[in-house]
Amino acid sequence: MDAVRTTAVTWLQANRGLPGARMVLDAAPLDSRLHLADCAAPLAASVPGNRPLGARASVTVHCPVPGGWTVRVPVRVQLFTRVLVTTRPLARGDGPGAADVHLEERDVATLAYGYIADLDQVGGRALARPLNAGTVLTPGMLAGRQAVRIGDAVSMEASVEGVVIRVEGIAMGAGDTGTRLKVRNASSGKILNAVVSGPGVVAVLP
Repeated sequence: MDAVRTTAVTWLQANRGLPGARMVLDAAPLDSRLHLADCAAPLAASVPGNRPLGARASVTVHCPVPGGWTVRVPVRVQLFTRVLVTTRPLARGDGPGAADVHLEERDVATLAYGYIADLDQVGGRALARPLNAGTVLTPGMLAGRQAVRIGDAVSMEASVEGVVIRVEGIAMGAGDTGTRLKVRNASSGKILNAVVSGPGVVAVLP
């Protein structure tokens, strides 16, 4: 029985590990009523499909001889690696930067929606929803790429009687084309509502 459980764990370590990750595996005890004949060949193991490991795996251990037996071994999986976690609360439309996230070791086998391990994976994209501090950043939390970031100098465009007027402003929000945000007129300091119309350009709303 111990050989069966060891085979299941060893196979997972060799075939389903994550580079740089720390794997902790715990094979469940097998039914004591199970009686298995000694196997004349080295035991073989496999896991159906090719999906990423979850918190629990079922490893098939087989005695590869004619008439050999097959047993399924339940294994509890923990897979620790460093992932990006929010350092502070973030608003929808924010583009996470180095000051907003930090690396923290987490059990990624329990993260059903994935994770992000490198800030380069964010690629200038904005958040699709607000996040609390201590939240693991996942791909599904990211919306489109940002055409405007908080603090960017932007060109504010307004149409007055058919004439387009452009003045310099400072973005007080972030987002891709179509995102509504507030901008501050760089000259007057007045706060206005606008919508992002392109990289570095916003259209002032009436």
